[in-house]
Amino acid sequence: MRLLIKDGCIVDPSQSFAQVADVLIVDGRIVEIAGGLTSTAIDPQIPGTHVIDASGCILAPGFVDLHCHLREPGYEDKETIATGTEAAARGGFTTVCAMPNTQPPPDTAGSVRHLLELVEREARVRVLPVGAITKNRAGQEITEMGDLQKAGVVAFSDDGSPVRDGRIMRNAMLYSTMLGLPILAHCEDANLSEGGDMHEGPLSTLLGLQGYPAAAEISNVAREIALAELTGAHLHVCHVSTAGAVELVRQAKARGVRVTAEVTPHHLLLSEAWVSGSMFQSLSLGGSEPMLPIPP
Repeated sequence: MRLLIKDGCIVDPSQSFAQVADVLIVDGRIVEIAGGLTSTAIDPQIPGTHVIDASGCILAPGFVDLHCHLREPGYEDKETIATGTEAAARGGFTTVCAMPNTQPPPDTAGSVRHLLELVEREARVRVLPVGAITKNRAGQEITEMGDLQKAGVVAFSDDGSPVRDGRIMRNAMLYSTMLGLPILAHCEDANLSEGGDMHEGPLSTLLGLQGYPAAAEISNVAREIALAELTGAHLHVCHVSTAGAVELVRQAKARGVRVTAEVTPHHLLLSEAWVSGSMFQSLSLGGSEPMLPIPP
């Protein structure tokens, strides 16, 4: 099949390339990227020839989602491999890393192989499984991480369950370093955050809701960075939401610690102001600037 995609805005960070151009694809392979390619570049007499007008669209290499919740097996009422990867494909994501918040979690080689069998049957895009750090994500006993790697996992995480015991996390980092795979850490001091409804501050007090202090994230990020520095592990901090955690990651990178991080769209675009509802939309809390207006 021959395909000509016309006038798209091509963005490829790996090549430092960003410009409007045409892309010629033959039998699934890109054979030319240039401006001003015409239909003569693609013989209209050849069966399967197709021209797509991509004006106003972005063409880019497939996106990768490092933190995806497919929830199958066990929680198919929330998401499935088929529905999650269909949504990924429609959004331009061609590879997703499936977090281990399933039941059972991928904490044994057998459960990883079962997951990959489901992926083979159901997935619309490439799925890379993330194995559990501890058995049943309970934070008590490290999984057989070497067996999980052989079965096909690309990283280790207990996802929404923070590893409370620093000794267990240290040992997990040591094993992950020997295996050459990263630790994806949910950084939260659950003793500080337990029962919290929203960010702790003047607004939570005003609304009568139990606060979740920023220190719950910041203190755990500091611990995990210290352990990564001690062990030489590659630490990836999941869904950073506080300025203090960002600064810790920045400082650690400057020292040469192997740490990376991610952020979610809602942490970038929303704030505690949205919890208040329209009745508080013009309220000012301890400063001269009012909170962002909240649409009806």
